[in-house]
Amino acid sequence: MSLFYLVREPKVKLDKNPLLLLLHGYGSNEADLFSFATELPENYYVISVRAPFDLQYKSYAWYSINFDADENKFSDIPQAQTSRDLIANFIDEIVVKYPINKQDVTLIGFSQGCILSYAVGVSYPEKVKRIVAMSGYFNDKIATENYQNNDFSNLKIFASHGSVDEVVPVKWARKAQPTLSKLGIEIIYQEYPMGHGISPQNFFDFKKWLDSSN
Repeated sequence: MSLFYLVREPKVKLDKNPLLLLLHGYGSNEADLFSFATELPENYYVISVRAPFDLQYKSYAWYSINFDADENKFSDIPQAQTSRDLIANFIDEIVVKYPINKQDVTLIGFSQGCILSYAVGVSYPEKVKRIVAMSGYFNDKIATENYQNNDFSNLKIFASHGSVDEVVPVKWARKAQPTLSKLGIEIIYQEYPMGHGISPQNFFDFKKWLDSSN
């Protein structure tokens, strides 16, 4: 497999089960989001992948973030695009390895994992049915060229952000809904009175949305 991952198999095995693919944030690892796998719906495969770039001490990134002399942040876009395609290829690999319904793949991304989820979803909407985009933002530079011409008729997004997020400014997150709605993507956006994290209410709301968006 092209990426290292953890898997929780569904309690109820069907001929083909749906998939929740978890994408962690910068400096974290595959165990982070997998810690709430037991709380996710039992009919899904839950697979948490490790980002490809090693930051040492069990920390990984989907792409580097560099700072200039004035402490402005810069994202390594070519690395991010490499990760975008690694995730897309991983979806192809995993649906061959496990009895997963390739028409029912949901990306759940947090922070940098959220940014990648958006990029994979708009670049390869035929591979992704739903995105849960938490505490990140939409960066069109990471998407494939001419992504706007893709067919988004089956793509649904639940986006959320902390109103006092000190890592990713909430004003960045708010741009996703108007931008993606213009492309005909069904997107819900929610804010929570929290910083850079996942509150219990946020978790409850995205699970409820998952159930209702089948």
